[in-house]
Amino acid sequence: MRLATVLTPMSDENLTLAAQCGVTDVVGRYPGPSLNELVRMKEQVESYGMRLATVEGYLPIENLKLGRDDGTELAAMKTLLRNMRQIGVPILCYNFMAGTDWVRTRLDSPERGGAKVTAFSLAHVEQAMSLNLRRGAADAGSASAANLRGDDTITADQLWRNLEHFLRELIPVAEEMGVTMCMHPDDPPLMQLHGKARIMNSVENFERLVNLVPSASNAICFCQGTFAAMGCDIPASIRRLGPHIKYVHFRDVRGTREEFVETFHDNGPTDMAAAMRAYRDIRFDGPMRPDHVPQLYGEDDGEPGYTMLGRLFAYGYMRGLMHAVATEKASPL
Repeated sequence: MRLATVLTPMSDENLTLAAQCGVTDVVGRYPGPSLNELVRMKEQVESYGMRLATVEGYLPIENLKLGRDDGTELAAMKTLLRNMRQIGVPILCYNFMAGTDWVRTRLDSPERGGAKVTAFSLAHVEQAMSLNLRRGAADAGSASAANLRGDDTITADQLWRNLEHFLRELIPVAEEMGVTMCMHPDDPPLMQLHGKARIMNSVENFERLVNLVPSASNAICFCQGTFAAMGCDIPASIRRLGPHIKYVHFRDVRGTREEFVETFHDNGPTDMAAAMRAYRDIRFDGPMRPDHVPQLYGEDDGEPGYTMLGRLFAYGYMRGLMHAVATEKASPL
């Protein structure tokens, strides 16, 4: 297991703090089609003794999800895979949520000591915000409302057909380029949201995913918080999907897929030590990053779920768990 992180922003200060806390792998947001931008990002990360391990977020695939790409997005994704091979970045994380990304209805739900966390309530879905639209600290609410409530609708069957086309086009390129494509679950893992079906919302559907186009390059990003919202037994699900888990988002939530709040990593219902033991037992050796973290005292601005002080707490907590389970005897699978 390698401690990884997203940094928003990827500033010299944040890179210094991450390196000092023992982070080895950095996750970069998609910078666009330019190879030069990826090279710049890689060189910046490596100058702090870490490596650029993953590209995740802001990918040009919205029309591919909806089945209306004219070839532009497919070409952009193939270019990205080739660029990743050229500079040695091995993992691409994506999702298949049509018309949106991770969604919340509240950004300031109180957690321990007055820290602020994000939350979702289906009963207040009219307030839903797509957090992928907060790039550059733009206002999420107004931007995402139009995105979520647009005229586009799509069924589960259509999404599965579009996903199969997506994989059949890209997995052969990923194989050739030595890149592993990791699917992130739908967040929240509902059956549908504003007329758009969601399909990556169960362990069974992730098994269907890896069987659509069987390949070592067709893999899973195991986002613990989202699987927890599905009602899954987290350690059992890790062991069940084990051979296909190549990237991990380590976090927790309290509640159900219809209504939940994020938590500190040590303050949710999941036995996080048992989860870490499960990763050890499946011999997971990929990047594992703290996902959404609380916004702590003094952090008045920043991207919800991605401010730095909560991330520093998570680094230490995760390193402690990693070291603890590494000294224990592995359980039989």
